[in-house]
Amino acid sequence: MSDDRIKMAHGAGGSLMRDLIGDVFVRGGGDDPDVVGPEAMEDGGAVRVGDRWLVTTADAHVVAPAFFPGGDIGRLAVCGTVNDLAMMGATAPLGLTITVVVEEGYGRDELRRIQASIDAACAEAGTRVLAGDTKVMGKGEVDGVVLSSAGFGFADRLVRDRGMRPGDRVIVSGSIGDHGLAVMSARHELGLGDQLRSDVAPLNGLVARVLEAVGADLVGLKDATRGGVSAVLHELADKNGAGVVLDDVALPISDAARAAGELLGVDPLVVANEGKAVLIVRPGAVDAALGALRAHPLGRDAACVGEVIADHAGRVIVDTGFGRRLLAEPRGEPLPRIC
Repeated sequence: MSDDRIKMAHGAGGSLMRDLIGDVFVRGGGDDPDVVGPEAMEDGGAVRVGDRWLVTTADAHVVAPAFFPGGDIGRLAVCGTVNDLAMMGATAPLGLTITVVVEEGYGRDELRRIQASIDAACAEAGTRVLAGDTKVMGKGEVDGVVLSSAGFGFADRLVRDRGMRPGDRVIVSGSIGDHGLAVMSARHELGLGDQLRSDVAPLNGLVARVLEAVGADLVGLKDATRGGVSAVLHELADKNGAGVVLDDVALPISDAARAAGELLGVDPLVVANEGKAVLIVRPGAVDAALGALRAHPLGRDAACVGEVIADHAGRVIVDTGFGRRLLAEPRGEPLPRIC
């Protein structure tokens, strides 16, 4: 197969996906200070409207299985869209659109279950679905059901991912790797039962609290989806021309996630999350940020896990306490179709 052919790894959140987007989908732009477009390669786009920013984002969801411990494809579509808006500072989403592509023969009861989950997640996030579309494909032309979503909302201040500098601290909002490992546990019937559940959740309320607590001292914000914490930090390090050192002991990883990672042979640092954020804050704002996070149910396990450094630009280093190792940037997601 030619190198010009698209592989599964190109959609997995690592360096291959970023290379594909930069090569094919991004063409110039970036000269208008009142517009953030695809060339920025952030969680969404934005247009200045008066003294505020209208933020928009789009996503697609191909998770298999469609129902997994802790969630399903409907909840995933809502939360993924809401979270992308929140990562740019739009914490009160005005509305969403959802398109459902269904394979011939798919069960109507399963669709009702997905729709009920969409409604519940929207209520949790304080938003609603305003429009959508439905398509039916022939048997074998699509795997069960695929959802495509979009959302929009206003932000008083855009949170960009080019504001970090040496000395800034890295915070994660809770335990990492749960979503991807829960999906793979269900797919491969690892028998972990309820020990491991997806973290899929809307983070807009959590982010609103942090923005209120630390304001402009929050200088970077990403949800660690495809490619996990590793992909997010490599992207931030590359964009900002800096390095990152992580404290291995401080990383919040549940026992169940560690066990599943060992069974599957994958590092939780490279596994997708759907209810966790990576925050970059100024050194003096760490306590305020952690306080705001831990006061919210979705942030009670938040931890400061690293620091931005001037050396090793574009690289992420893990300090194990006994030495340091270079954390490789994922080229492709080792666990495909988990979001």
